[in-house]
Amino acid sequence: MSSGEQKPNVVGINVLKQNGANVDEIVRLLVYNASVEFTAYYYFTNLRAHCTGLDGEGIKGVIEDARMEDLSHFESCIQRIYELGGTLPNDAMEFVRMSGCEFLQLPTPTTNLQEILKKCLAAEQGAIVNWNKMCNLTIGKDPATYDIAKDILKEEIEHEAWFLELLHGRPSGHMRRKYAGERPHTHKHSRALSHL
Repeated sequence: MSSGEQKPNVVGINVLKQNGANVDEIVRLLVYNASVEFTAYYYFTNLRAHCTGLDGEGIKGVIEDARMEDLSHFESCIQRIYELGGTLPNDAMEFVRMSGCEFLQLPTPTTNLQEILKKCLAAEQGAIVNWNKMCNLTIGKDPATYDIAKDILKEEIEHEAWFLELLHGRPSGHMRRKYAGERPHTHKHSRALSHL
């Protein structure tokens, strides 16, 4: 925008401010949550590869469902970040570091299934806290972001239940997805991105 151009009137942001929404904080938290989801996708990819043996085969499927849905959660954030006037960092390393997900690195030994599951569980529990914050920040003020956040929160709670079942035998009611990345609750949020 040149110095002579007027800043555009963005009604989609103005109405949120009239609702009492802190748009800058919503964008900041969306970018942060996007970094967590993207980084979790990367780490889950690596953790999944180290699920070996007969027991590892079953665990791979559960991690795959969570992994692909985390990628969907990342994609669900992107459009909303830009609609609200935000951007993603240009530096990918900055974006990954922002997530604080270093704890998801491989355990020692790298194929220790219990430790892999504990890392997956901790990641899902952190995501629940993050998306719950977003729900509390946007409820009654930013319906579009709230809709995204509540749907992602639902899937993160499901993921936590899956890993609790595998670690502690606590039944989760887990039904395998029809296909990896099905994302039964968030699919509508990333539909536009599938055409890119």
